[in-house]
Amino acid sequence: MASPSLQRRLGLGDAVFIGLGSMVGAGVFAVWGPAADAAGTGLLIGLAIAALVAFGNATSSAQLAAAHPTSGGTYAYGRAELGPWWGFVAGWGFIIGKTASCAAMALTFAAYAAPSGWERPVAIGAVVVLTAVNWFGVTRTASAARVIVVISLGALAAAVTAAFSAGAALGWLSAETLWTGGAYGILQSAGLLFFAFAGYARIATMGEEVRDPRRVIPRAIVIAFAIAFAVYAVVAVAVLGSLGPAAVAASTEPVADAAARSGWAWIDTAVRVGAAAASLGALLALIAGVSRTTFAMARERDLPRFFDGVHPRWHVPHHAELVVAAVVVVLVAMVDLRGAIGFSSFGVLLYYFVANVAALRQRGDARRYPAALQILGGVGCLVLAVTLPWPSVAAGAVVVAVGVAYRALRLRFGRA
Repeated sequence: MASPSLQRRLGLGDAVFIGLGSMVGAGVFAVWGPAADAAGTGLLIGLAIAALVAFGNATSSAQLAAAHPTSGGTYAYGRAELGPWWGFVAGWGFIIGKTASCAAMALTFAAYAAPSGWERPVAIGAVVVLTAVNWFGVTRTASAARVIVVISLGALAAAVTAAFSAGAALGWLSAETLWTGGAYGILQSAGLLFFAFAGYARIATMGEEVRDPRRVIPRAIVIAFAIAFAVYAVVAVAVLGSLGPAAVAASTEPVADAAARSGWAWIDTAVRVGAAAASLGALLALIAGVSRTTFAMARERDLPRFFDGVHPRWHVPHHAELVVAAVVVVLVAMVDLRGAIGFSSFGVLLYYFVANVAALRQRGDARRYPAALQILGGVGCLVLAVTLPWPSVAAGAVVVAVGVAYRALRLRFGRA
């Protein structure tokens, strides 16, 4: 019996918007506080390091996706290039990291959109609604991503304009202030900021649903990454220039606080609408990406066969989407937003480490980028992972060990 498969419906524009919906998500509104707390003004160096490592990862993902245009992203690439265990570790790291990200995005949406005291119920409602959007087909996912990205970028443009109109300047920036956080603090901020750039993986995980994937996926990944980096760099300068590093570190809503310095009466509403939309865009793409990786792992029997079901009408992995949504709902009721960022970064850095090793192994026509980029990406992933806040590292290591133990037992005692 043939393995279940998905339909190719997405073009270049669709793939770029899905990637942007993941990268220009709640992270651009929420990640500055933890990063400034770790490194102060040095978060700008952290942002550059995160972007450099992420670019190495992005080119590795693009090179691999062109050679292996199937669902599952680095899970599938690791299996094909390095072997089943490498693929499993990558897939499991992605699932645990991005499931935590789903909860973080839902909670961020509710923080901006829900009345006081209703944050968690509203977050749960958002998960349910966006799971329904994904259920009715990937083209609806892409259409929703376009609308959400436009709203998010519009709100960010207004917030940055407001911050600079209020006198945001670069007087705080000097060679000395950039190093106030020290090397460790800067690396920790880079690991936290990496959370913001990991969305290009969503394009690769949906490789089985992209038309002409060998051409479209590499282009979409690089385009989405370049746009996202430009957005983050501009927002970082505006927020630091308006508030200063200490105030950014103390703020839970630094973009809104920076924009509020303008005194424009409408700007708070605009930023909140943009933050809510960005969170929804990231959550929409995350649910799609996690469910596709779960589907791919089940198809190879690394997860129970139940998860490889494909809806006969809508052609989506509906069993995987339902279970992912249920787990996210449970997490929304339990997790802390800032802790979820570190935990997510640990799982995703592990995922990209495998991607870089797999891309480094490719030879001949499959090679599109210099091997130095893959070495940079792989080493960078390991360094950033171990310099994350220690609770995130400890929790991530434990959950990865649980997954490894599950697969070892399944291989010994029979398939799921």
